[in-house]
Amino acid sequence: MKQILFSGMIGLVLSLLGTPALIKLLAKHGYGQYIRDDGPKAHHSKKGTPTMGGIAFILATLIAYFATKAITGESPTVSGLLVLFLTAGLGLVGFLDDYIKVVKRRSLGLRAKAKLLGQSFVGLAFAGLALQFSDDRGLTPASQHLSFVRDFGWSIGPVLFVIFAYFMIAAMSNGVNLTDGLDGLATGASVMVFGAYTFIGLWEYTQSCAYAITATANCYDVRDPLDLAVVASALMGSCFGFLWWNTSPAKIFMGDTGSLALGGALAGLAICSRTELLVAVLGGLFVIITLSVIIQVGSFRMTGKRVFKMAPLQHHFELKGWTEVLIVVRFWIIQGLCVAVGLGLFYAGWVTG
Repeated sequence: MKQILFSGMIGLVLSLLGTPALIKLLAKHGYGQYIRDDGPKAHHSKKGTPTMGGIAFILATLIAYFATKAITGESPTVSGLLVLFLTAGLGLVGFLDDYIKVVKRRSLGLRAKAKLLGQSFVGLAFAGLALQFSDDRGLTPASQHLSFVRDFGWSIGPVLFVIFAYFMIAAMSNGVNLTDGLDGLATGASVMVFGAYTFIGLWEYTQSCAYAITATANCYDVRDPLDLAVVASALMGSCFGFLWWNTSPAKIFMGDTGSLALGGALAGLAICSRTELLVAVLGGLFVIITLSVIIQVGSFRMTGKRVFKMAPLQHHFELKGWTEVLIVVRFWIIQGLCVAVGLGLFYAGWVTG
């Protein structure tokens, strides 16, 4: 429990105090957000706002995790390190994309093939490594079984698992990226999901088949549940601190640096905690917004007509006249309900397990 509290508080303080320094640094070098002409007109006032803010909460998370280990004398675990690798690795891909946009003045950033190659390398490396490093009980960070609130069904084998894990990582990172269109929207939504994973990791630890306080038939076979909670808490605290500066009117944007990293973190936590399908419920807002883009593109290609005024979904409501703050708060409410339903399903799985 001390590790969870330390990592969350250290991440919060570092991000809250470090983000203003990053804002000054980025502004000094003129690394401001590029606004596309085909977006909502109201967004043109945001042109020049410092971007690549994901650097702040990625560094805060990494420092918070390792500082917590140093303070408590505990050793890092393979599961925790793998999730951090996935987070930082995708953050690096996003940073290169942002850097090309704001420094090289190329509006689309990395070439599509280069960006896909970077995401593929990090995602596939994570998936492959997650099936290694078994502990004394034979548990690896990831399982070759599909999972909802725990593993179920037959093993899908290492090849299919790696493909499935890569799909999850790509889907979640792109989902957060699409959601990051209004001040504080993706950051606030991510805080809620990381809070849920802090609880899930702690619960799996107390009800672990190896460490359960009271032995139960429905215990969890997860390799490092407590350390996953430590990572999730560090992410939650770091995003909370960043939100202070990212909320409307935003002083800084997370950019692809932050959105790809957060999506990777969510996928990594889901895979290592054996809640792969549950993350679609916990991160329901990201799923809804991604579906809005799929529906829009599919409808236009098949019928030549658009379902929404603009996709992703948040821009549809902007064009309907909703204020940015109104959209963000209402979408946060939807995300809160998704987390509540997801945690309810997780608890129900334990009760009936």
